[in-house]
Amino acid sequence: MKRLLAATILLAAVAGCTPPPALSDDDSRVQVVTTTGILADLVRNVGGDRVLVDSIVPDNADAHAYEPTLRDVRNVVYADLAFSNYLLLEAQSVIKTLDANLPDGVRQISLAEGATKYAAEIIPLVEDVSLDTVWLGLRARGEGAEHGVDRSSDVRLSATTVEGPGRLAAYLTESFGRPDIAFDSGDGLNPANGYRDDTVTLPPDAHTHMSWAFTEPGVYRLTLRAELAVAADTKPVPLGEQTFTFAVGVDPHSVRGMAGALVLRDGHTDVTADIDTGRLYLYTDGEGGAEQKRHDPARTVIEVPAKALRDVPAGPGLRFLGRPGTRIYQLPQAVLGRHVHGEIDPHLWQDVGNAQAYVELIRDSLIATDPVGTTTYRTNTERYLTELSTLDAYVRNRIDAIPAAARHLVSTHDAFAYLARAYAIPVAGFVTPNPAVEPSLTDRRRLTETLRNLHIKAVFLEPNLRARSSTLVEVAKQERVRVCDIYGDAFDDRVTSYVALMRFNADSLHDCLT
Repeated sequence: MKRLLAATILLAAVAGCTPPPALSDDDSRVQVVTTTGILADLVRNVGGDRVLVDSIVPDNADAHAYEPTLRDVRNVVYADLAFSNYLLLEAQSVIKTLDANLPDGVRQISLAEGATKYAAEIIPLVEDVSLDTVWLGLRARGEGAEHGVDRSSDVRLSATTVEGPGRLAAYLTESFGRPDIAFDSGDGLNPANGYRDDTVTLPPDAHTHMSWAFTEPGVYRLTLRAELAVAADTKPVPLGEQTFTFAVGVDPHSVRGMAGALVLRDGHTDVTADIDTGRLYLYTDGEGGAEQKRHDPARTVIEVPAKALRDVPAGPGLRFLGRPGTRIYQLPQAVLGRHVHGEIDPHLWQDVGNAQAYVELIRDSLIATDPVGTTTYRTNTERYLTELSTLDAYVRNRIDAIPAAARHLVSTHDAFAYLARAYAIPVAGFVTPNPAVEPSLTDRRRLTETLRNLHIKAVFLEPNLRARSSTLVEVAKQERVRVCDIYGDAFDDRVTSYVALMRFNADSLHDCLT
């Protein structure tokens, strides 16, 4: 009675000015309310004829900023089950509408949070995208037993040559921001004194974090020589010489002489001198449970992406890199605490595997609410999961067909990390991390250089954010770059289902970048 009374009051308030609500007490089906159209479509595929679904956020609207109407409140009042994405995807007003108006005892399922139990993978949001790069340190590895190495022994890494369009400097930032410079091509590399001013000394089986700075975009080649000083009064033992290649602000797949090379773009990797083998290589340390790997520098390119573009800060500490405000590309020094917020990127469905996890959670939630429909829900879910597996393969194949040198995603805002990771199409840039934030002059400048240096063929905007995509469109027009559509978290009259959304995105990426 209380539920009916609340609905009657609300109906009177909105009579004559809104369309009839979708949910009602007169319908024998399970009444389900979702926050977005994408979630509603997933529920329909699982629930079939046993459910009636309506979403709070309408098609072509922005879930981050939508303000619910009285009609939305009325639908919530009648709901038997509610699904949100959450992880801060929806506007707080949408979540409050659910929390305040769902009848007592009606379950509200946050799919992004709950789907982790069904093997969904989540990605932390990056606090500063310029820090979201490979972390490149220096390492001395091995025990050196055959050389009689002890804890007083030293491994020396010396920069002997640097080729590139600008200055390369590697340095360790000490307490209070003071730099300890390891290598700096700006003041020359002097063989006359044994490269003394461009040599780093490490104890055996140790490593150090480093920052790497480059003053101009282009390809850099750094040659390092290593030697082992077992004791102060013994002749150093050569540990080899090797050249390391950096693609700074340019496409790492188009480096001359490095066709088919491995591209290092994230994780913790060290330039490593191995005492036991007498070799230099790149070593990934298996951080976070990942496999430890050695990479041959002759077949590896270290990417310094356009998003690593930064301004030299004020103060004397980094003046050797240029005047304050000078733009440089920087691989940052790894630090404790890392560089991410505690929040999670909420756009999980851009990886079809995560959408499948959503579907399994929706199935089990519907079964708990309507046990009589168990067989229907399980049968529909099996059919839909098979369709999604086919979709996943389609998206993968379409994106795989894009040439590696052209496979760069530039979009309106940072909403496609799951698409990028699942289907190997790196996010080269976006206007701002959040669509509600006005782009700065630095954002525009970084975007322009990204388009130029990577020879971007097309940029992608979300149709429902077109009104707030003027910066992307203006810069693309200025650089004569094509503007194409990509769907993030809303349908419209052209794309009306999740499967259609992902197929459209795959086709748009393929056709615009190929």
